[in-house]
Amino acid sequence: MTNAYDPQAIERRWQAHWAKNSTFRAPNPGDADFDPEQPKYYVLDMFPYPSGAGLHVGHPMGYIGTDVVARRKRMEGFNVLHPMGYDAFGLPAEQYAIATGQHPAETTAKNVATFRRQLELIGLSYDWSREFATSDVSYYRWTQWIFARLFDRGLAYQSEVAVWWCEALKTVLANEEVINGRSERGDHPCERRPLKQWMLKITAYADRLIDDLDDLDWPESVKTMQREWIGRSEGAEIDFAVAGHEGGAVRVFTTRPDTLYGATFCVLAPEHPLVATIVTADQRAAVDAYVRTAAAKSDLDRTDLAKGKTGVFTGAFALNPLMDPADPTARVPIWVADYVLATYGTGAIMCVPGHDERDWEFAQQFDLPIVRVVGDDANDDGPLEACRTEKGVAVNSPGWNGLATEAAKARAIELLVESGAGEAKVTYRLRDWLFSRQRYWGEPFPVLHHGDGSTTRVPDEHLPVELPPMTDFAPADDGAAPLARATDWVRTTDPISGEPVRRDTDTMPGWAGSCWYYLRFMDPANDAAPFSKEAAAYWGDVDLYVGGTEHAVLHLLYARFWHKVLFDEGLVATKEPFARLFNQGMLTAFAYKDASGRLVPTDEVEFQGDRAVTKDGHAPLEQVVAKMSKSLRNVVNPDDVCAEYGVDTFRLYEMFMGPLSDSKPWNPRDVPGCRRFVERVWRLFVDEGTDAPVRPHLAAAMGSEPEGPAADLERSLARTIVRVNDAFGGFNFNTAIAALMTFVNDATKAAEHLRRDQAERFVLALSPFAPHLAEELWSRLGHTETLARAAWPTCDPKWLVEDEIEIVVQVNGKVRGRVKVPKDIDKDALGELAKAHTGSHLEGVTIVKTVVVPGRLVNFVAK
Repeated sequence: MTNAYDPQAIERRWQAHWAKNSTFRAPNPGDADFDPEQPKYYVLDMFPYPSGAGLHVGHPMGYIGTDVVARRKRMEGFNVLHPMGYDAFGLPAEQYAIATGQHPAETTAKNVATFRRQLELIGLSYDWSREFATSDVSYYRWTQWIFARLFDRGLAYQSEVAVWWCEALKTVLANEEVINGRSERGDHPCERRPLKQWMLKITAYADRLIDDLDDLDWPESVKTMQREWIGRSEGAEIDFAVAGHEGGAVRVFTTRPDTLYGATFCVLAPEHPLVATIVTADQRAAVDAYVRTAAAKSDLDRTDLAKGKTGVFTGAFALNPLMDPADPTARVPIWVADYVLATYGTGAIMCVPGHDERDWEFAQQFDLPIVRVVGDDANDDGPLEACRTEKGVAVNSPGWNGLATEAAKARAIELLVESGAGEAKVTYRLRDWLFSRQRYWGEPFPVLHHGDGSTTRVPDEHLPVELPPMTDFAPADDGAAPLARATDWVRTTDPISGEPVRRDTDTMPGWAGSCWYYLRFMDPANDAAPFSKEAAAYWGDVDLYVGGTEHAVLHLLYARFWHKVLFDEGLVATKEPFARLFNQGMLTAFAYKDASGRLVPTDEVEFQGDRAVTKDGHAPLEQVVAKMSKSLRNVVNPDDVCAEYGVDTFRLYEMFMGPLSDSKPWNPRDVPGCRRFVERVWRLFVDEGTDAPVRPHLAAAMGSEPEGPAADLERSLARTIVRVNDAFGGFNFNTAIAALMTFVNDATKAAEHLRRDQAERFVLALSPFAPHLAEELWSRLGHTETLARAAWPTCDPKWLVEDEIEIVVQVNGKVRGRVKVPKDIDKDALGELAKAHTGSHLEGVTIVKTVVVPGRLVNFVAK
C-alpha cells in the first residue's frame, strides 16, 4: 500500500516547496521580475495581536477565507499581495511583563514565533518576506515619522482633559476600554481624572470621514456605525441668559430650533462649569452630592436609555431668548442631570419634553411643564398624551406658526441670528482622539519638551526614538509613566539647538501601529521612507480587507483618518485605504449545561449516542453554543485538528461549516466527514494498491470530444465550476465545497470514464480549498511546476445546456412519478412515455384527458 494517503507527509513536502521557491512572493515595482502591466490584487487580513495562547480554531476562519481568494486570484493572472504581520504593542504584554519580570520584547517574540508556526501549518499563502511586527524598531520608526507629520500639520496637540484613570493598571484608558466605571481588562474600578494628554485632531476630518463612506463597498451596518459614531448634526447654537447673572448664559445646541417655544427647562451636565456658578445656596449641598455621584459613572451607564432619569434643580433660571423676559413662561428652570455629557455638544441642552423621549421622561419624573409646539396642522395645539417626535407643522411658536418643520427651522435660525441669540451650527459626536498611554510597551513620542514649556519634534533624521532597556515596567504609584524612571533616556539634548531637553514619557496607544500597517506591507524593506510612492501607486488601496465586526468603528475610523492625512501630504493617491470590507462570522463551540443551569467544561462530558451526559453520574446535559473559553475548556487548538485529520481537512471543514459571514459552532463530530471527502478524492486519482502515480486512465491526455459517461462527467464538472465561481461572489465557500463533493460522487460512480483533462480542471478548482492535496495530485498528473499560477479552470457553456430534462408525472393532480426525457420530445411521445412511469395508478381506470405542460409535467385526468 505504498500509495496510501499520508496528509502529514504531503503537507510537509509542499509547504517546504513553497518556502524554498518563494512561491507566493509578490514582485514590487523595481524588482527584476516585476511586470507593470500585470493587474494587482491586494487581499489583507486584520492582523492579529500575538497572544501567549496562540491560535484557536476560530482565528483562522477569516485567514483561510482570504487565502482561498488569494490563491484563485493568482490563478486568474493577478499579482497578489497577501501579507501577514503582528499588532504587537499593547497592555496585555506589559501586564504579563510586570507579573513575570520578562521583558515584553522577549514574550512578544515567542508569541510571534508561535503564531507564525501555526499560520504556516495551515498552509496560508502569505508573502512571508513582508512580515513584521508593530514593535519592530524598523517599523515604529515610521509610525513616529507619521506622527511627526500630524504634529507639523497641527493635528497633534497636548491638552488637559478628563480621562478614565485605572489605579490598578496605573494607566489612562479610552472610553471604549471602560464598562460601567470598571476596566474591560481585569474589571478594576476607574475614575475620572484631569491629565495632560496627547490628542489627535480627528474632528478636523469628520465631514470627509462621513462623506467618503458613500464610495466604499462595505457592509451597510458598518457604514451606519461609523456615521453614528461621528454623529454629524445640523441645527443651531442658542444662548439662554441666566436670570440674575449678568453675562452668564447657557449655550445649547439643538437640531430642532423650531421647537424653542416648547423648551420648559434646561439641563446641564454635572461637569459643566456653570453649575458651580449659578447654583443657589439652598441647592448647593444637593447639587454637590449629585455631581460627585455622577463622576463615578461611565458615559455608557449615564446615557443608557433604559435607566431611570435622575437630576437635581440648581435653583437658577434661564430666559428664552425670543420671549419677553417679563413673561413668566420665559423663565425656565436649570437642572443638572447625568444623562447629559460635558464632552458632547456644549454640555447643556434645552429640553422640549413634548417632542423628545428623554425630556418627556425627565419632565414626568419631576413634574415639569410640557408644551406642544409640533402638530399635524396649524390648529393642532392641544395637550399631549404622549411624546411626539416626528416632524409636522409648528404650533404655539410665534414667528413660524403654521410652517412645516424644515421651513420652521430655517425661520427660527433667521430670528435667532437677527436677535444675536444664536447661529446656525453643525456639531459632531466625534471627539478628538486621546492618544497618550502611561505605559512602557508602546511607541515613544518623538517629542522634546523645552524648559520654557514649549515642545518640538525630533527631526526625521534622528528617528527612531527607541524604547530604553528597562526591567521594571510598572507605572509609579503616582501614575507617572514607567519611562519617567529611565532618567538617562528622558534627559537628552536638542539635536538642533544643543540645549538640554526632556523626552516625552508617555507612549502611543496600540491603535497607532495598526493605523497604517497595510501601507508598510507594500514596501516593508524601505529604509528611506515608510513606503515608496511607486509601491503605493501600484498597489493602491486594499482590494479586500477581512476582519471581525469588533473593529467596525475604532480601528477602521482611525486608519481612515491617518490615510486621509497621508493623502493630504501627497504620499498616497487614494482617499480611502480599504476599497472592500468583509466581516467574517465568529466561530463558537458547543458547551453543556446541567439541570441547575451550570455550564459544564467539555472534558467532563461524554456521549451516549447523540446524548450528552456527565462523565461521573451520567446526568443528562443540554447542549448550548458558547464562545470558546479556557474556563469551559472548549477551546480547540488547530494544531490538534491538523495532527489528527490533516491540514486540508481542517481548511475544508472551516469553509464548509457555512457562509463565511455567518457565526457558527465548531462541531468535532463533523470534521471526519471532510476527511472522508479528501480520501475519496485521493482514491479517485490514486490506486493505493500500486506504485503508479495516478490511475492508468488518467496518465494519458485525451483530445477527443467526450462521449457517453465522459460527457455526463463533463456536464457535472461544468456545473461544479460554475457553482464554485458563484460562491466567490458572496464568500459562500460552503456551496463551492458542496459542488466539489457532488462532482466526486459523480466521478466515483464512473471512475474509469474520468478523463485526464477533467481531472486536471477539478484539481485546479479544488486547490484554493485543499492546496496540499491539489499540489500533490497536480504533480502526480505529470506537471513539474506548481499549480499556484496555473490558469483557473473554465468550462464550455455548451456543457451547461442539458440534453435531457426531468418531467413530473401526475395522476389527477397528484405526483406519481418522474421521468427524464429528451429536451425536444414532442407532446404525443411525452404522453406515451409518461404512462410507463405512473406505477399502478392508471390500472383499472379510464384516462379522460392528458394535460401536457411542455418542459414541466404531464397530468393524466382519470376516473
